[in-house]
Amino acid sequence: MSRPILIYRLGSLGDTLVALPCFHQIARHFPDNERVVLTNNPVSGAAPALEAVIGGSGLIHRTIAYDVGERSRAQLIRLLLKIRATGARTMIYLAAGRGLDIVARDLTFFRYAGIRKVIGAPVTPDLHNNRIEADGATIEPETERLARTIADLGALDLADRNNWDLRLTPAEIAKGQEALAPLGGKPFLAISVGTKLPANDWGKENWTALLSRLGGEMPGLPLVGLGGAGDFAPTERLLRRWPAERLNLCGPLSPRQSAAVLAKAALFIGHDSGPMHLAAAAGAPTLGLFGDNNPPRKWHPYGDHCGAIQDMSGVRNISVGHVAARALALSRCAHA
Repeated sequence: MSRPILIYRLGSLGDTLVALPCFHQIARHFPDNERVVLTNNPVSGAAPALEAVIGGSGLIHRTIAYDVGERSRAQLIRLLLKIRATGARTMIYLAAGRGLDIVARDLTFFRYAGIRKVIGAPVTPDLHNNRIEADGATIEPETERLARTIADLGALDLADRNNWDLRLTPAEIAKGQEALAPLGGKPFLAISVGTKLPANDWGKENWTALLSRLGGEMPGLPLVGLGGAGDFAPTERLLRRWPAERLNLCGPLSPRQSAAVLAKAALFIGHDSGPMHLAAAAGAPTLGLFGDNNPPRKWHPYGDHCGAIQDMSGVRNISVGHVAARALALSRCAHA
């Protein structure tokens, strides 16, 4: 195998998934190199690490993780030595825009760590910032900005679903099928009501009203709840109101096993969160609910099979009727 390359990407589930096409592009460009990802330890105990999302896919080989915000000299030296020990001389910079001064600081650190060539560093305002769209009201999705930063590796077709392939293993697919066995192969509606940020929470009352309405519009369709272990109880309370079969799968499945479940969903509805991006990557018709926590369109689920509703006055101001109508339209369009 050729000399390793280093890939710098921070974040958890959603951050990893919006960069998924870039990981495919890197694997195509460097097929004979060990691909080592420098990433962070999750800032929340409930958040999955990058390796839990794409480890085992063949897109990367291993990770080096560190605590974000660590600035002690001893810790930085230890991290620098770990990077040097990989033997990597080339790095792909896939970090989010955090300020041009931080990019410059990072590049200085990586030079001391032995990196001689950097691809993707957003050293200009255009690469660092998401472009404003032609309508003047929305901005470029983060997925598209990341793809622009690594344009030196070639054109990247974000519409090609192969670039969103998580490369699930047979064992992961089998685990997803096992979890869905009680439904006997029926299509189902999937939801995820958890979120790390209160600003992204649509609210129990809205979810209750939505499921009451959709239960009448989708008679006989099973309902599946997905999320972390901490989402089990609130999801269970909502599922009890559903008039058909239901499954609460919050907690026992890994992100990749959850993707195997979501690949079978007739429709997914969720907050601005990691599970929403997981549903989109898995190919499920996906509807995301957004408030004022992020600029319009930057973190929307990506692809023609996805939709989003965003209210910049706050996610709780999105009406139940609006969500129900968009959900039904998205489901009909996806299965026409």
